[in-house]
Amino acid sequence: MSDYKLLIGGKLVPGDMTMDVINPATEEVLAACPRASEAQVNAAVAAAKAAFPGWAATPIAERKAALNKIADALEARTEEFARLLTQEQGKPLPEAMGEIQYSAAFFRYFATLDLPQETIEDNENRKVVTQRRPLGVVAAIIPWNFPVMIVAFKMPPALLAGNTMVIKPAPTTPLTTLKLGELLNEILPPGVVNIVTDANDLGHVLTKHPDVRKVSFTGSTDTGKKVMASAADTIKRITLELGGNDAAIVLGDADPKAAAPGIFGGAFFNAGQVCLAIKRVYAHESIYDQLCDELAKIADAAIVDDGLKQGTQIGPVQNRMQFEKLKGFLEDARASGRIVAGGTIPDQPGFFVRPTIVRDVSDGTKIVDEEQFGPILPIIKFSDADDALARANASPYGLGGSVWSADIDTAFDIASRMDTGTVWVNKHLDFGPNIPFGGAKQSGIGAEFGQEGLHEFTQLHVINMAR
Repeated sequence: MSDYKLLIGGKLVPGDMTMDVINPATEEVLAACPRASEAQVNAAVAAAKAAFPGWAATPIAERKAALNKIADALEARTEEFARLLTQEQGKPLPEAMGEIQYSAAFFRYFATLDLPQETIEDNENRKVVTQRRPLGVVAAIIPWNFPVMIVAFKMPPALLAGNTMVIKPAPTTPLTTLKLGELLNEILPPGVVNIVTDANDLGHVLTKHPDVRKVSFTGSTDTGKKVMASAADTIKRITLELGGNDAAIVLGDADPKAAAPGIFGGAFFNAGQVCLAIKRVYAHESIYDQLCDELAKIADAAIVDDGLKQGTQIGPVQNRMQFEKLKGFLEDARASGRIVAGGTIPDQPGFFVRPTIVRDVSDGTKIVDEEQFGPILPIIKFSDADDALARANASPYGLGGSVWSADIDTAFDIASRMDTGTVWVNKHLDFGPNIPFGGAKQSGIGAEFGQEGLHEFTQLHVINMAR
């Protein structure tokens, strides 16, 4: 087993405690992991605070060069990181390889952006300029579904803007983040990025800390509410990317056979453990039976196994707590609808759930109204598109959604009225570092990606001068 260390103030140090990390495909201990104490979290914040003046004063060209070096280092060790990622998270190795490569792409993208001073008025009476200044110490709290890529969503814009960071990975997937810390320690000045772990018991130390100026959190809506409340005492800037219950609306003119693979991929990628995954499908009555049949065929043919095995398409659910929650969703699916594919737990070690298609189900049931965050997909029948849209919009969540139709104009009209941060047409889960991303309603606050996401890590500074 590798010797994993926390990163605090430019030093790789053991935790004051340890905890086990479990391989979800085998339920065996993968590694002993350092677990930080509250004192170590406070030390990480102090190190980030001490490093901030120097990093903020570093020319932006040098900060860009550091981002590119991090991308180079990640790409050079893609296979090593991907194998570790599969072992601790569960996803198939090709998906893990893609996560590492896409993470490097996020670092490269933000290295192309700038934060120029802008003149918004210049006349005989006054000159007004705006600047984008760094905030200070940023706390990034990372979930377990994409432990490397979500770091790459937050770290590049935060560092480019001149901030320093304390990163806290999820306790069930800390290893790739700690391994990333080894790379960062060779590239960045001491204290610019610090990485600490916990057993889900030290997040409040970061969110309440008076020296943390911003919290960027990705995770559940319930935890996001706690982060928001905790950050309120010091009026911290916050970005919250929270839960979703994304609806796909499949109109009657859509070709079920053509649409089914895209819908299945949008629902079951990473075993359905994606905030933006399709969580429920509204299908027009004229194509309902055929779409259910097509999705069931794909689900029945899917290879579910250890992500390190060649050919595996869907790995295990990441942790036991989520596994047990999904068992409850399966019980509700059996009671509320008709399972036409999956619905079973394989008799083997590991947190495996067969991809499950549930038909003849309606709004008002647990499997439709709540976010399952796993490989179970309900298909709801509708006869009127406006009614389907109203039902999709009735959710307290508003992260993403999609519309599937042969008529692009009709699909665009429905997409324009979907109350979500992102809507796709005839696809799902297509995103990139240059495309802003954020949730509506209880799915989040603020934006990530693109220039808008970069601005989230800055303080707007206005200078208004008399002539």
